[in-house]
Amino acid sequence: MNFIKFLFSKSFVKQLIYVLIVFVVFGFFALKWLKFYTNHGSFVSVPSLTGKSYQAALTLIQENALRSEVQDSSNYNPRYPKGAVIEQDPLAGSQVKQDRKIYLILNPSGYRSFAVPDVIRRTFRQTKPALEALGFQIGSLTYKDDLGKDEVLEIWCKGQTIEAGTMLPKTSKIDLVLGNGIRK
Repeated sequence: MNFIKFLFSKSFVKQLIYVLIVFVVFGFFALKWLKFYTNHGSFVSVPSLTGKSYQAALTLIQENALRSEVQDSSNYNPRYPKGAVIEQDPLAGSQVKQDRKIYLILNPSGYRSFAVPDVIRRTFRQTKPALEALGFQIGSLTYKDDLGKDEVLEIWCKGQTIEAGTMLPKTSKIDLVLGNGIRK
């Protein structure tokens, strides 16, 4: 019973009002400080960086009070020069806050290299999809006297014979020497 009387007493109500006033004033100043600290309503437009060299993109980013971070750049795109920006996030024209990090993907200097699989003595029908799955292109086909018709006898690239496991860049042209089915 005394507790209920205390809750409705003049001193308790007065203390409760003081606490509420302090809380409202603190909340008001905290919100004003947050508006100032976060630059509320102040935005920067992200420039278009695609196709520009890394140095030119970096200059544009710094002029707009932004930051940059380069992400994995393993996907070569032949439409852009090496070292150029091929993707950016956020996209050009987006409205962002100052000091926002812009993620860039740069064009590497060339295609990734892959090991040539062991296709010697396999048929052309088996070899073609295996090479094309790795990104290689089938170049010229020449035939040589051998009992195995359409079996791969040799692998050539740029005029030189190559062994299985040799690292070649993706999209390399691979020439094949096949058997014609005629015994020597």
